[in-house]
Parts: sequence; C-alpha cells; structure tokens
Amino acid sequence: MVMIIIGGYVVASSPIVYRGIQALARIPKNPRTAIAMVALLSMLTSLISWGLSLIFSGVFVRELSHRVKGMDYRAAGAAGYLGLGAVWALGLSSSAAMMMATKTAIPPALYNITGLIPLRQTLFLWQSIVLAAVLIVVSVIVAYLSAPSPENARTAESYGIKYEPMHSQEAPRTKPGEWLEYSPILTLLVAALLVWYLIDFFRSSPQGALAALDLNTYNLMFLTAGLLLHWRPKRFLRAVGDSVPATSGVLIQFPFYAVIFGMIVGTRISEWLAKLFVTISTPGSYPLLVAIYSAVLGVFIPSGGSKWVIEASYVMQAANAQHVHLGWVVQIYNAAEALPNLINPFWMLPLLGMLRLKARDIVGYGVLQLMVHIPIVFFLCWLFARYMPYLPPVK
Repeated sequence: MVMIIIGGYVVASSPIVYRGIQALARIPKNPRTAIAMVALLSMLTSLISWGLSLIFSGVFVRELSHRVKGMDYRAAGAAGYLGLGAVWALGLSSSAAMMMATKTAIPPALYNITGLIPLRQTLFLWQSIVLAAVLIVVSVIVAYLSAPSPENARTAESYGIKYEPMHSQEAPRTKPGEWLEYSPILTLLVAALLVWYLIDFFRSSPQGALAALDLNTYNLMFLTAGLLLHWRPKRFLRAVGDSVPATSGVLIQFPFYAVIFGMIVGTRISEWLAKLFVTISTPGSYPLLVAIYSAVLGVFIPSGGSKWVIEASYVMQAANAQHVHLGWVVQIYNAAEALPNLINPFWMLPLLGMLRLKARDIVGYGVLQLMVHIPIVFFLCWLFARYMPYLPPVK
C-alpha cells in the first residue's frame, strides 16, 4: 500500500508525464467535455495505480482550470476523484487481489483457507473487465450531465486560486563528486538490470506471465518506470522524498489492523462469523451479502487492503462452504468496498490539497455517483456469480 502511493507519486510527478498532461489539457474546448475527460482519465489511470490517479488527476485539473473558461472547479475535482471512488480496486493496485496472488503476502491462517488465487482468477476475469467498463462509461456520463453550465459554474478564479505550473528544476551542482547524481548513466544501468530481471521473471514463470504478476513485481515495475521517467538519480530521489509524507497516515494503520486480524483468526470469532454468513445466506444470495457487507464496513475502515485482512478469513471460509468462486468473491469485495470512497474524505486529502478545495466542495457529486453506482455494482456482482463455477483452493 505504501509503495503504491510512492510509486504513483513518483511516476505522476515526472517531467515527461507532466508535459503529457499539458498536451492533454489542450484537447477539450468546453467545460463539460473537459470534466468528462478528467473523469475518464482519472478512472483509466486508477486501473494502473490509484496513487498515480490521484496525482495525475490533480495536476490535470489544475492545467485545465486556466485553459477551459467556465469550467466548474468543484465538478472537475470530483471527476478527478472518480478513479479512487469507482474502479481502482478492479485494477492492478487492488490490495486484495495482489495480496491473494502473492504467497508471501498472505497471512498463513488465511492461506490455509484460500490458497493462492492468481490474478487471472480475479482482475483478469472477463466479468471483472466488463464490470469496470460499465462503471467507467456510466461515471463519465454522470460527470458530464451533472457539470454546471458556464453561467452557474464556480471556477478556480472564484476560489481565489491562481494557476501555478509545476517546476522540475533541480538545484545546481556544487561539488565535482555530485556529477553522477545529475547524470542519466546510473539510471540507465540500474533500470537496465531491473528490466532484464522483470523480463526474465515473467518469461520463465511456469504458470505464465499473468500468474507471475504479484504485489512485489508490480511495485518493482512502477519504481523502474519512475526511475526512467525522472531520468536523473537526483530528480528521482527528490520525488521519492516528496512522496513519503503522504504515506504516514497509511503506515500507522497497519499495526492496528494486524492486531484485529490476529484476534479474529486466533480465536473462534472467524469460525463463528463464517457460520453466521452461511446461515443467513444461500449460494445464490451470498455474493450480494458480501457486496453489502463490504460496502458498509468500508464506511468505517477506509482502506481496501487493511479491511480485506480483517474480513477475508471468515468471508472466504463462508465462500468455500457455499461453493462460490473464490476469485470472484475477491472482486465483489473490490467493487463494493470502493463505493464508500465516493463520499469518504480520507482518500480525498491528497487531491484536495493539490486543488486547495475542501471535502464539502466535491462530496455532493460523490453522493450522486454513489446513488448510481450502488444498484449497478450489486446487480452485476450477483449476476456474474450465478454463472461462475466454484474452484477449490490451490495450495
């Protein structure tokens, strides 16, 4: 989770990506098209990394704010947050899916229940791809239609916000020994070794490249990309340093969630909760129960990976008892737990800080999206589960 934030920030803050954002900001010619474009790119980048989505969207909205006259700054900010509130957990930075695909990341007690679940049984299921596509299309339409007209818009200027481009100049060299930090030679050497390792790792995987992709290789790929995009070691290290403060609020959570997980699986609580889930559901209704439960719990625990550690043991134990596809249960969790993010201010903070807005400025748009998303997510999670055969745990 922490490495996802760092990797996303490092890539999004690179000069090459920033120039790409500036080029994209020249495309839309009217406010509603601009807001729809923010929504689309926010969600597409969140499928790569939710950390990348937040920083990318914040910079993109700032660039649009001085190029597109009459664009509502609040609606654009809300559109920039859609990646984290709609589809991020159905993408490659899904903490739950990545954890279940990485044997070393799965707590032993949970591994005994689920075994290893590769990404081809979670993120790369065609049902998961269809669900993400539907949510993206619907979200863009809602963002477009809900954007205020130029006459009723509150622009960045009305908030007293002045456009400030990002600056990427590094401090000049002061010592001869610093030349290596300002030269791309070291970057190229290290990146070449990392790329060679990743190619060999995926090529030699006995289960195929998709099965080889896990949390560790994902983070390594992102940091390699960030290293190349920043080109010089000095610039790369500065970007990593700038991103670290954003991880403090996330870091402090994990010891507490680990204690909760230990209490659940180390006592009879997990077994009792699993039996309760089995008692109050049927194989047909169990997917809907998981979706509702995960969405409600997400209101109180706004962290996909940490919350999965808490509920996975009894949710998956009950899924085994009801013979529901384990990989799809992970995806039901992913789709449903993202719903509260649309109105929960916790993950809004980095974006709000970049845009100098407050949660109340964009949460109304999040409520509207939430009302549209809930029936779609619950229905598709239930519908697809009916036609997916149960696969026993693989250990």
